[in-house]
Amino acid sequence: ASRLTIVFHQYHCITSKVVVLPQGFVLGGAFGVFTAGIDTNVGFDPKDPLRTPTAREVLKDMGQRGMSYAKNFAIVGAMFSCTECIIESHRGVSDWKNAVYSGCVTGGAIGFRAGLKAGVLGCGGFAAFSAAIEYYLR
Repeated sequence: ASRLTIVFHQYHCITSKVVVLPQGFVLGGAFGVFTAGIDTNVGFDPKDPLRTPTAREVLKDMGQRGMSYAKNFAIVGAMFSCTECIIESHRGVSDWKNAVYSGCVTGGAIGFRAGLKAGVLGCGGFAAFSAAIEYYLR
């Protein structure tokens, strides 16, 4: 029974990563297109601010923003999923704390690129967000 549990957990980690990437990509793309749609500066040329942008330019900017958000959401989702799986495997327990620890690691890694203070704030913010989501879902 213990061998079956280990094999199931390994496949669970693999499937969660495989599922998270396209989900994050789609959600990020939709969010990027939405934010581009409400941004009043989409398509405007800073060199000629009085010129009205064409529909093609606006759609191009929306597509670029959607793709950028899609990639970022997919990467963050994969980072979170991988770290949660590693933490769960190391702890041997499946509870809400795994998501909080994973949120701290992911937020800290993302924020650390901007410095130590940003890393600490990223850790705390992502961990708090993960705790709130876990509390809501459980």
